Amino acid sequence: MFEKVLVANRGEIAVRIIRACKELNIRTVAVYSESDANSMHVQIADEAICIGKAAASDSYLRIDRLISAAEIADVDAIHPGYGFLSENAHFADVCESCNIRFIGPSSRAMNALEDKAVSRNLAKKAGVKTPPGSEGIVDKEQDAVAVAKRIGYPVMIKAVAGGGGRGMRIAHNDISLVKGYHTARTEAEKAFGNSAVYIEKFIENPHHIEFQILGDSRGKIIHLGERDCSVQRRNQKVVEETPSPMLENPKFKGLRKDMGKAAIRIAEAAHYTNAGTVEFVVDDKGNFYFLEVNKRIQVEHPITEEVTGVDLVREQILIASGEPLKISQSDVTFKGHSIECRINAEDPFDEFRPSPGRIEMYYQPGGRGVRVDTHAYAGYTIPSHYDSMIGKLITYGKDRREAMDKMSRALSEYMITGVKTTISFQQAILQDPNFRRGVYSTSFVEQLLSGARRELIEEKA
Repeated sequence: MFEKVLVANRGEIAVRIIRACKELNIRTVAVYSESDANSMHVQIADEAICIGKAAASDSYLRIDRLISAAEIADVDAIHPGYGFLSENAHFADVCESCNIRFIGPSSRAMNALEDKAVSRNLAKKAGVKTPPGSEGIVDKEQDAVAVAKRIGYPVMIKAVAGGGGRGMRIAHNDISLVKGYHTARTEAEKAFGNSAVYIEKFIENPHHIEFQILGDSRGKIIHLGERDCSVQRRNQKVVEETPSPMLENPKFKGLRKDMGKAAIRIAEAAHYTNAGTVEFVVDDKGNFYFLEVNKRIQVEHPITEEVTGVDLVREQILIASGEPLKISQSDVTFKGHSIECRINAEDPFDEFRPSPGRIEMYYQPGGRGVRVDTHAYAGYTIPSHYDSMIGKLITYGKDRREAMDKMSRALSEYMITGVKTTISFQQAILQDPNFRRGVYSTSFVEQLLSGARRELIEEKA
């Protein structure tokens, strides 16, 4: 087992990783930018090292500074969290060359799933359908238009190194395609240091369903069920739940089993190790298509932990240290229902504009079946340089109705002043009749914020 781990991240995920390490009696090292000097992960780690200025490009994305910090602190391993360098194969290679264990997929698996365009081809070889699209990266706007004309509008422009909805645009005609093509490339370059994009058919009003996988270094791979992430805005998830209401519908009996098997086939084809997520889009007839593999721990991993009882971050650490998976697919059981709401410092009624600033008052909900993963506290200043997430509110119930009722109650107790938040918007989602019935798709948020329904939500807020 490792003696000391460096956490190459910030915010709530850094806090989550440090807690898991402490429970395994592993010492931790936090790294931080100048603007994160007072962040919670810095305060609770055993050691902390400043690695640069506020901009991520000067701190959290600097491999040289992260490795220097790791060597100074004499750590055994680095956990990258999510975002930043978590899916960077070069970073994993550098860690390995410096005899520092990378707590994530092997560089071999990273390279097999180097980008979304490459992973589409791997999925096809594994016998899993993908949406029609370009054969690889599209380097010119003329080629993008040609692909769109071949497969038909609407299409999605997607960054090969993307995540969190960045570097993605939907186009319904040539004009919006050309504009979206350049916008997506610019956004992807800024967020991931890689401007490459590809084109695929956009399936309208789909369900976005992902499967959590775990694989050890001995080739054993299992899945821990699905998460429904269809409640999104601008391709960024807002509410996630498990099990998926769609897959619970008797109309789609057997779909969960088929998708789980497909997820494992893709992971096996990539010789995948550690934690990851295989993402699918599902149409209203139950046809599913592979989207991508997220080669890291996911923001929404807590809801899987709640229904399976498996600590995913702990498993990540154990797998990276060389331990075999101690659970088989037949050992994985699912009990109850769990929902996660992402609480962001944003104004949902002003195009979700970020609202950085100082939190004046902070009170988080509690009680049975309520979990809050956060790095925020009263007096904490939310920087303008990073993701606007304040925390994640997770509830668990014996069934979906109980989980929803607990979430509604918990949201009503969550009090944050000094910055605008998405709490009132999350409350509107939980009270929406269609959401309550589990009848929604990726267009749900857009519909919720349209016309008279938006006015009613704003009045309640």
